[in-house]
Amino acid sequence: MSDSMRFDCGGNEQRPIHEFTEKAYLDYSMYVILDRALPHIGDGLKPVQRRIIYAMSELGLRASAKYKKSARTIGDVLGKFHPHGDSACYEAMVLMAQDFSYRYPLIDGQGNWGSLDDPKSFAAMRYTESKLTAYADVLLGETAQGTVDWVPNFDGTLEEPKILPARLPNILLNGTSGIAVGMATDIPPHNLREIASACIRLLEAPKSTVKELCEHIKGPDFPTQAAIITPQSTLQAIYETGTGSIKMRAIWEKEDGNIIITALPYQSSGSKILEQIAIQIQTKKLPLLEDLRDESDHENPIRLILIPRSNRVDLEELMLHLYATTDLERSYRVNLNIIGLNGRPRVKNLKDILKEWLAYRTETVRRRLQHRLDKVLADIHLLEGLLIAYLNIDEVIQIIRAEDMPKDILMQRFKLSVAQAEAILDLKLRKLAKLEEIKIEGDLARLNEERKQLDQTLGSALRLKTCVRKEIEADVAAFGDERKSPLKEGTEAKAIDATSLVPTEPVTIVLSERGWVRTAKGHEVDPEALNYKSGDSFKQASLGRSNQLAVFLDSSGRCYSLPAHSLPSARSLGEPISARLTPPDGVTFAGVMTGAADSVYLLASDAGYGFMVTLADIYTKNRSGKSIISVPDGAHVLVPTRVKDSNNDWVVAVSSSGRMLMFPISELTLLPRGKGLKIMQIPPAKLKTRDEYVVAITAMGKADKLIVYAGQRQLTIKPSAQTGYVGARGQRGNMLPRGYRNVARIKADSQD
Repeated sequence: MSDSMRFDCGGNEQRPIHEFTEKAYLDYSMYVILDRALPHIGDGLKPVQRRIIYAMSELGLRASAKYKKSARTIGDVLGKFHPHGDSACYEAMVLMAQDFSYRYPLIDGQGNWGSLDDPKSFAAMRYTESKLTAYADVLLGETAQGTVDWVPNFDGTLEEPKILPARLPNILLNGTSGIAVGMATDIPPHNLREIASACIRLLEAPKSTVKELCEHIKGPDFPTQAAIITPQSTLQAIYETGTGSIKMRAIWEKEDGNIIITALPYQSSGSKILEQIAIQIQTKKLPLLEDLRDESDHENPIRLILIPRSNRVDLEELMLHLYATTDLERSYRVNLNIIGLNGRPRVKNLKDILKEWLAYRTETVRRRLQHRLDKVLADIHLLEGLLIAYLNIDEVIQIIRAEDMPKDILMQRFKLSVAQAEAILDLKLRKLAKLEEIKIEGDLARLNEERKQLDQTLGSALRLKTCVRKEIEADVAAFGDERKSPLKEGTEAKAIDATSLVPTEPVTIVLSERGWVRTAKGHEVDPEALNYKSGDSFKQASLGRSNQLAVFLDSSGRCYSLPAHSLPSARSLGEPISARLTPPDGVTFAGVMTGAADSVYLLASDAGYGFMVTLADIYTKNRSGKSIISVPDGAHVLVPTRVKDSNNDWVVAVSSSGRMLMFPISELTLLPRGKGLKIMQIPPAKLKTRDEYVVAITAMGKADKLIVYAGQRQLTIKPSAQTGYVGARGQRGNMLPRGYRNVARIKADSQD
């Protein structure tokens, strides 16, 4: 005995845990693959679906029967064939009853079975009633005709069919999806007429290629009427490989200048789509739409109204944007992974699926005919015995009356079989009439003719093939319908750039001391006259346009970008910038910048260093921002200022000691980030103790006046008086007049 397997004294097997768990997991994996998640190619059903259909047929719930409570059906399924959860079993039943989920529903439901908008909104099984549809007979009609293998149910008390004898390839007609262990399946539904036509083509020309079969099967056919926009070449590649992806797109039409959506992609929710569009409108990412509403009702299951802002809106471009950003366009994975006739799962191409199903169907028809032939032969055998009895009726009666063991005597006298002798003994007296003899002779002739036809069909592969083809054609006549999902070629969906949707209008972005921001229309706004929260006040305003980005600079030297049109209106108190961004803890916001991407701003720290930067270099999509200014220890970032002319403007810097320095801005460099060059000389010792630092900095034209704000006072310095403060970059600067040395801020006042 090996070391890996031992038995204790009680006869119990002992195995290493890794061997046991490996085998247990593999067994579980195979169970999930074969008995739960993947469909069989024969009837296209998973075990739970097959058991529900069979249990309903056993309850007599055929299409012509009355409805019966779904709870009764589920109870039978769980108690007899499928000992699992009732909710999962009922959901599988609901799916087969939803005409928006199944292309050819197998169950006819009465009550609330969910809606297209919310498939999970179905009522509990105690409230709904159900029976099988007429189409379900395609799967069940031949069950009792010797066509299926029977296996014991879970407790061995009953038998259930291993596979249902489907007369049509239900695996492709209704499709399915499932996730097993290590593999999955996604089979889209198809049109019955197209699939049947391809089956007949393959019966008549077994060497047909996938490309030739695609002449009949144009593509999947979903229950909803949205368009399939996948090119035909891509669809053919999917059918050749068994894997790929399919795109569906909503159908819309123009009515009174509005967009009317009349069909949605498979498994798409109208309410969810409206919610997706509404979010774009609320966040100002879709100003082209003014309103939307849902007018869906019983007569119009899908009717979504989109109202554009004006009749100048390009509806085609708008819909392409919505296709790209909402569920108005969806992709569906295709993975034709099926359990074949050999009991093994494999991804198959279209030809392999149809060829294997036709082999299954041909064998099913052969078994049905053989079963019928066996029954015909048995009936002929009995009738021949009865005919012998009628021809010798008097002798038969005499034997029955006189002998104690008449069966044996009859068998010896007339060379009868046991079955024939028992049939004679079971005859009723009323059957001894002359007319009954004539009827037996007629039945014998009819059965012999049927036997001859059955022998001919079973003995000829061509006749058997013809029989299969005629039965497929009969089912097409009974259940075939037109394609629901049109095939169209569509322009590729493309989201519209949000900034191009925003109307271009002048705006003033206002920043408060506590970091609250808002946007006012126009450039004539007096930001200092706006209302502010208690304890808050005006810090800076920046002029730009609504379709531009606003760039915020914090006290650590990091920059953040937000669309100007997305900022709150100045009619309110605004909102804190930190609510939309994730700046480091403890930082404050030093200023705001906006304008064209090539706009130049002057950035500096109160340590006396600074540089010029273009807005394009400091744009960022990162909510955490990006570092732009290197701030020395103990220093702070100053309010940024716009540079009108980077060649001719002047830089003005004022220190806390009351000194002011002016020099040409051309002496500074244009950098994407860094510490910058020295703008104004501050003694290091005084800077360290914060006894002296740069209070304010600005850029101004040569002809601009300069306004110095010192407490409640303000000093206006005209261009002619500014020469006393002009020096070289990096100098200390000259003292301002007494009374104006305690500077709070400075401002350039343009003369134009």
